[in-house]
Amino acid sequence: MATTHSETGSKPKVRDQRLATERCVLVSAVLASGMAFIDATGLNVAMPALQTEFGATGPQLLWIVNAYSLPVATLLLLGGALGDRFGRRHVFMGGIAGFAAASIACGFAPNAQYLITFRACQGIAAAFMIPGSLALISSTVAPERRGAAIGLWSACSVVMTALGPVLGGALAASGFWRGLFFINVPLAVAALAILSVTQAENVCIEKSRNIDLAGTFFSVVGLGGLNFGLIDASAHGLSSSTAIASLCVGVVGLVLFIVVEFRVPTPMLPLELFRVPAFTAACMLTLTFYSGLYGMLFFLSLNLIQVQGYDAFRAGLAQLPVMLPILVFAPLAGRMLDRRGPRLLLTIGPILAGLGFLLLALPGVTNGPDEFWRRFLAPLAVIGLAMGITVSPLSAVIVSSVPRRHAGLASGINSALSRLSSVLGVAVLGPIVLFLFDSSLARQIDHLPLSAQSRASVSAEAIKLAAAEPPNDVAPDVADTLRLAIRHSYVRAFRTVACLCAAVVWCAAATTAILLRRPPAMETSA
Repeated sequence: MATTHSETGSKPKVRDQRLATERCVLVSAVLASGMAFIDATGLNVAMPALQTEFGATGPQLLWIVNAYSLPVATLLLLGGALGDRFGRRHVFMGGIAGFAAASIACGFAPNAQYLITFRACQGIAAAFMIPGSLALISSTVAPERRGAAIGLWSACSVVMTALGPVLGGALAASGFWRGLFFINVPLAVAALAILSVTQAENVCIEKSRNIDLAGTFFSVVGLGGLNFGLIDASAHGLSSSTAIASLCVGVVGLVLFIVVEFRVPTPMLPLELFRVPAFTAACMLTLTFYSGLYGMLFFLSLNLIQVQGYDAFRAGLAQLPVMLPILVFAPLAGRMLDRRGPRLLLTIGPILAGLGFLLLALPGVTNGPDEFWRRFLAPLAVIGLAMGITVSPLSAVIVSSVPRRHAGLASGINSALSRLSSVLGVAVLGPIVLFLFDSSLARQIDHLPLSAQSRASVSAEAIKLAAAEPPNDVAPDVADTLRLAIRHSYVRAFRTVACLCAAVVWCAAATTAILLRRPPAMETSA
């Protein structure tokens, strides 16, 4: 039977329409994920500016970061499951709209308390937006083009992550740190407009699957309780009844989470996956590696701006040596992973990261940005090299070391772990920095001629870390000595935490090298 002209002409038309849909989905995914990545890295550099405007304390700064990161880490897997159940496109678009609305609220926040609340709303929306970004690409783009699309999405994600500190620094330096939130609005509008006119399928692949709401609830209670308890302890000490109660709630919540995951038929986190040594090793290394990284970058921004005298824009530029090596070395590490396996890379990478942390502990109070090239460039470049070597193998091991039926879940776990690391890095290192800073400052002012009232004022200001100010009633020379003592106290606390991060990462690297003696593929069953 002869083929009609209409039939032959319809095939290119259908193909062109499909290509257009794929491009639209890819662009919207890049725009949506870009909002999350820019906010995640850009706000750190803007922290001193908003601390100045709001008079925020150290614990409040920790909450501004973790109020966002905690919902993302705990609700990310739920967001992916809801997308599978109710349609990835609808859940994705709902997450984008919610993120934009929360960003507007953050931009107009009148004080730190409101900003913390709206950041939590941002985090909830991001937990529904982030999984849909990659999932919609996977379900829309044809298999022969899917790898290139995901590769382009990943490259854009790295660029957005690197752009965050520069953009945040530029806006903060111009006196408009709130613009970091407002910039999300046109990105979200563009993403929603593109998605609304595309023919991307609203895929529902698991309509009958039960969603593990109990597991989600106890994970939120557990991690939230630990986070609240650690941050409260940084402000009021471990003897605080609120801190003790919160930590107990957190521990009980995590225990109940484990119990629930053993008992429910469709757990959010199948615990049998941790029987695979390679999977356990990669998860442990992900938590330690990224916790140290996120924690150090958070406190590095405060160090550069409040201690070393950088403006916010230069502090943002200073973090590029951490981000840019990923673009160069991650593809090389991927090729080496195919030839040599992950064990060597996941040993060398964390060793270099620990070395970078130790090198960051060397600079004291410097003479400002002019000394960046001599004091901070090498440590940050080493950390960036470590990330470039480690990121790809870590993700590959987590996904490839589990049975194939859990590959999608493992990918979600990988994303959740990286965001949980941000929570832990700030929640665990924050109280340590505050305690060390307070102790060091108390020792340094012990010999100064201060009245009891002035000493109490200095002690109360210590909760602001390096933003602390001397009392108004002290002599000018004493005030100058106090300012220098505040800067030196922060540096001492920063140095100790940097050494601690290096030790933890090295221990994780040694454990990983032992557990990865067998290739992950040998552990995988159908």
